[in-house]
Amino acid sequence: MIGILGSWRMRQMIAGNWLKIWVEVGAVLSGIGLYEAQLSSCAYQMIGMAELGLVPKWFASRSKWFGTPWLAILLSTSITLAVSFMSFENIIASANFLYSLGMLLEFSSFIRLRYKYPTMKRPYRVPMRIPGLIIMCLVPTGFLIFVMVIGSWVVYVISAGLTALGVAMYLAMGYCRSRGLLKFIKEELVVKEVGTKIEEA
Repeated sequence: MIGILGSWRMRQMIAGNWLKIWVEVGAVLSGIGLYEAQLSSCAYQMIGMAELGLVPKWFASRSKWFGTPWLAILLSTSITLAVSFMSFENIIASANFLYSLGMLLEFSSFIRLRYKYPTMKRPYRVPMRIPGLIIMCLVPTGFLIFVMVIGSWVVYVISAGLTALGVAMYLAMGYCRSRGLLKFIKEELVVKEVGTKIEEA
């Protein structure tokens, strides 16, 4: 931020207020564009989760006018507003902490799947055995753990709370699916496929 302010002042000194104003307007529009892109990405990820049956089907509902996932956008916006009270440093540190947890989970899943299903067909295969894969994953794992260790207690509390919330939501969705409390898209697709096969038979 200090560098940006210095850049504005430099442009003001060189070309006057008009260049400073244009730079400020460009920075604001750039920030809005980046936020909209991230919001769209998160919203369509929510639709993908609904289509896979991980969350209820109403998360995949779209606007009748524009076809946009309004409920997913509303949820993403609500989460953004909920963390807006935090400082910028804590937001970045919490995001990095959660990202590191996700990457560690991916590495462990990668090694476990290779160990448990070594002959499973896959689009591509890393040409290494289990010891080599472990050594390959140790280097980025060290950096990820370092990023997690340097976090503050606020980051630990927020990350632990969000992780616990994610696990609780996963278990709750499984319970609702087994009890039929909520409707899921994947179950409806299975029912339709079974009904089609019965009619064909």
